[in-house]
Amino acid sequence: MLKEIESRRSIRKYSTRDVTDKQILDLIESARLAPSGDNTQPWNFIVVRSAAIKNALISADHNQRWMKEAPVLLVCTADITCRKKDGPFHLDENSPEPELKQIIRDTAIAIENLLLEVEHDGLAACWTGWFDQKDVHPILGIPENQYICGIIPIGYSAEARPAPRPRRPLDTMVYYDSWGKSKK
Repeated sequence: MLKEIESRRSIRKYSTRDVTDKQILDLIESARLAPSGDNTQPWNFIVVRSAAIKNALISADHNQRWMKEAPVLLVCTADITCRKKDGPFHLDENSPEPELKQIIRDTAIAIENLLLEVEHDGLAACWTGWFDQKDVHPILGIPENQYICGIIPIGYSAEARPAPRPRRPLDTMVYYDSWGKSKK
């Protein structure tokens, strides 16, 4: 799996080649198998192929026009009720509730599984999140108990693989037994 982790890139140019429903469901299966706290499995996915709906989502996601080239937008949500049983369910980017952080963490694990499977399958994707909840919910009729964690364009790359981005060396981020303590 390290090969896919090292080679995965955020792709923003897509060919016109379609992605099948089976391919999308295989990607979602990789997300479905992710671990979650207390096995809550808060994630849900909306597969968007409609040009009109894609345009509305693109507009809500700071008008990132490059997203339009992808044949599929996959909207990933997290179910607040898996951790917070009683309303109100108004959670957004500024909410202080710890439950929000837990469902985002768990759903992020599922999304990363999906992105690695995208790479493994020879597809391309880019996790986007430059939107406000209030703008995306009505476009897709998403209930208030769902927190949108990302919109992921998926397709086949139409660009050369970008060079690896710089990464911090391990010795600048790994400590032993306490903060700042290096292994001797």
